[in-house]
Amino acid sequence: MVMSQALYSYLKQTRPGVAIDVLAPAWSGPLLQRMPEVRNAISMPVGHGELGLGRRWRLARGLRARAYDQAIVLPNSLKSALVPFFAGIPRRTGWRGEQRYGLVNDLRVLDEQALPLMVQRFVALAQAPGELIPRELPVARLAVDDERARACLERLGLDADRPLLALCPGAEFGSAKRWPADYFAQLAERYLERDWQVALLGSANDRPVTAAIRQQCEPYSACFDLAGHTELAEAVDLLSLATAVVSNDSGLMHIAAALDRPLVVVYGATSPGFTPPRNHNAAIVTSDIECAPCFQRECPLGHHGCMRYTPMGRVANELEGLLARSGSG
Repeated sequence: MVMSQALYSYLKQTRPGVAIDVLAPAWSGPLLQRMPEVRNAISMPVGHGELGLGRRWRLARGLRARAYDQAIVLPNSLKSALVPFFAGIPRRTGWRGEQRYGLVNDLRVLDEQALPLMVQRFVALAQAPGELIPRELPVARLAVDDERARACLERLGLDADRPLLALCPGAEFGSAKRWPADYFAQLAERYLERDWQVALLGSANDRPVTAAIRQQCEPYSACFDLAGHTELAEAVDLLSLATAVVSNDSGLMHIAAALDRPLVVVYGATSPGFTPPRNHNAAIVTSDIECAPCFQRECPLGHHGCMRYTPMGRVANELEGLLARSGSG
């Protein structure tokens, strides 16, 4: 969702006066509301993996009156192309994907080597077929209400006058993308000893990981386990105030990048060659183990070596370098 903002920015740059509405899952509303390029966020009433043909039809009939000129379909699934088709949108653009001939009538064939980055693939759908992708793509930037962000900080018991390290140790994709919890805890302890605060962010699914980190940091009162205790909008607010962020390759990582925070990202099973952070003050730590990246949800060899063999000290050194360059060390 964050990476799609580059598409909206590109549309605004190349089509003056364009109005952009985004149909997406309801959970993404707080992100879309922070993208100035988006006029309306429309909630998709059907969950991931559901067909929900009747609900899609009813939504589409309601959208017909808006008389859209074009729909750009970012997912490659057949289901994602149904609403634009039912809504009678005359031009429906997307990659070939799952046998959706006719549903998508401006069908493109993806050259993965020419467009290695996900964000390039999004922007290319706003261009004419075969048009060269711009060398410099728009960078995602989420808007933040500073007053509301400060209020969120206060409500959660954090001190606005102390530096804040945000750790994002989860990854919805699977355990193969997770740097070990004890490494995150060691990193947290290093900064807690320097009188920093540490916020552990994630969804309710990440609670076992964040609880393990919090337990290891038990002697320190300034380590806050917030996984599952913040709405997405609050997580955005907190990340906007973080002095620095350390994260796996995850959605929260892309949010931190779109907020332009000093950011260290640990990659193992996935690659920064597909979904890198796109801010200029980010450091990327990749594994040099032979089997990485494997792009599997769970380690197929059982050793999780791509993350286990990436030591805490290496990540800490990258973080120190970022902080020195930003003047926050």
